[in-house]
Amino acid sequence: MKNHRSLLMLFVCATIAFPSTSLAQSASAPVPTALHADLVDTIAALDSAMFSAFNAHDTDRLGSFFTSDLEFYHDKSGLAGYDTTMANFRGLFARNAQTGLRRDLVPGTLEVYPLGEFGLLEVCQHRFCHTENGKEDCGTFKNIMVWRRDSTGYKVCRVISYD
Repeated sequence: MKNHRSLLMLFVCATIAFPSTSLAQSASAPVPTALHADLVDTIAALDSAMFSAFNAHDTDRLGSFFTSDLEFYHDKSGLAGYDTTMANFRGLFARNAQTGLRRDLVPGTLEVYPLGEFGLLEVCQHRFCHTENGKEDCGTFKNIMVWRRDSTGYKVCRVISYD
């Protein structure tokens, strides 16, 4: 599993422009515990706010968490950009207006890693539930998000949703 995660992280990192430090240096550099805790708190708050918008089916607010050059990779549908992703969310919310569709972070699965000066990497599992035929139907999936830092804070520029 650790090898799989390392390869996946290398794949994600290879798609991002880094400052002059090498990938090997970035991957092996220790992260002070206090700094790492701050990063986890930051991403936990952003993740919660973003999926609060998802759970409210508020596409406009949800869209504000993504960069305009978003790349959303899904194991079933492939690659989508920002406009297609937002259209997909609107369609999903319309189809599930009465089903109680929601997303919950699976407790204990949130991992956060610094990506140099670029931003942060979020790895987690999340659970999507809705009511179907009078019964709650849920699925748990894996998710990776790259949060790019700019002068206003962090926004998601890459998503990999799988499993």
